[in-house]
Amino acid sequence: MCRGRRFSTIMAKLTKRDIVVAISNQTGLVQHEVFEVVQRTLDHITDSLAKNVAVELRNFGVFQPRLTKPRVGRNPNEPGSSFVIPPRATVKFKAGKIMRQRVEKLSRELKDASDRESDGNGTSQPNGEPNGNS
Repeated sequence: MCRGRRFSTIMAKLTKRDIVVAISNQTGLVQHEVFEVVQRTLDHITDSLAKNVAVELRNFGVFQPRLTKPRVGRNPNEPGSSFVIPPRATVKFKAGKIMRQRVEKLSRELKDASDRESDGNGTSQPNGEPNGNS
């Protein structure tokens, strides 16, 4: 489940399957039924964004369809040549208050852990085990 390291901490990812299993275990509903609800929710969000309708989920965040501005691109292999990158539709996400507060708390914890690691004598790894440099 852990794919990579960032901020000197092992980062996991949450998949749709993980969400379905967790909700199924918490509610006692059959996983297939939970999957249908989760999938239809995601489909409805996607359809709304594709129709240029913002999606607001209280305490979670807001998804807003946006159009990027056209910009100039350059090919580093061909100095002097430039071309226009056309505008395209993207989705902007703005975190809600509760999510923002919880992620900021994580930011402080990761920063503190990073500071301890850099200020320390290098005797521990991100998983808390000694690295053999005793």
